[in-house]
Amino acid sequence: MLKKLTLSMCAFSIGTLSLLSGCNTMQGAGQDVAKAGQKIQEEAQEHKKY
Repeated sequence: MLKKLTLSMCAFSIGTLSLLSGCNTMQGAGQDVAKAGQKIQEEAQEHKKY
């Protein structure tokens, strides 16, 4: 159980650091999230059935 918890925390830390290093500021992070949201909205519009 302790091994799984430790491994999970390490994976979470590495993932978080890689995301934060990709955009050096909170403004950059906000822009990345906004772009991702825009792409999701565009895909949803393309696949609407009505």
